Amino acid sequence: MVVGLVLSACGGSGDGGVTASPTRNSPGPETSQSRSAAPTRTTPQPEAPVVVLDPGHNGGNATALAEINRQVPAGRGRMKPCNTTGTATDSGYPEHAFNLDVARRVGDALSAQAVRVVYTREDDDGVGPCVDRRAAIGNEALADAVVSIHADGSSAQGSGFHVAYSDPPLNEAQGEPAQRLAGAVLASLAAEFPVADYIGEGGLSGRDDLAGLNLSERPAVLVECGNMRNANEAAVMSTPEGRQRYADAITAGILTYLRR
Repeated sequence: MVVGLVLSACGGSGDGGVTASPTRNSPGPETSQSRSAAPTRTTPQPEAPVVVLDPGHNGGNATALAEINRQVPAGRGRMKPCNTTGTATDSGYPEHAFNLDVARRVGDALSAQAVRVVYTREDDDGVGPCVDRRAAIGNEALADAVVSIHADGSSAQGSGFHVAYSDPPLNEAQGEPAQRLAGAVLASLAAEFPVADYIGEGGLSGRDDLAGLNLSERPAVLVECGNMRNANEAAVMSTPEGRQRYADAITAGILTYLRR
């Protein structure tokens, strides 16, 4: 806190009634400005929290197979492909488009709450970035939370969302903070959508094979919003209204986490 202090001095008489003249070492006479000036105080404003949103895959991946099949570090001493094309509904609505649209909706809502949002990609016609680079973006931004947004492509009989986190954790951020973020996002999504009935437990899935989670030094989770191969969930994901419902739930979970 910076405090400004205004000092003023009173003029006085010396011996014999002679008025003393100010010297270079004594303050001058009080002025109307010095009498009226009040101490100023400035309170530092808290820095805005930073959230990195990672829309999975990219629209150009399918035309750049050599690039996305390139092996990159995946954590835990493993390598894996730079990226993948993602899945799609049976009618052809692609996961990469769904992911970006939901991420943008979440980002707009977070920005309206004074959260600084960073995206790992901002368009849907590029390639990548690779999974190790996506993790690096969150680390470099010193993100308070990293949320990767996806949709699954499992058997048509499977349904529901799940939230993945790094398990076992490789650093402090992947422990309690990431698990708390996963729990907050799970709770908000579960208020709106069914939890997965084909993977994880109660909507949570600890993973040791996801590069974006393994390489993160910040609290990070990956949300599989639902199963695009399930006709009912695909119908919801394919509409702007449905994507807004997913975005609203993810946003609520992130804000709950940030405010605890």
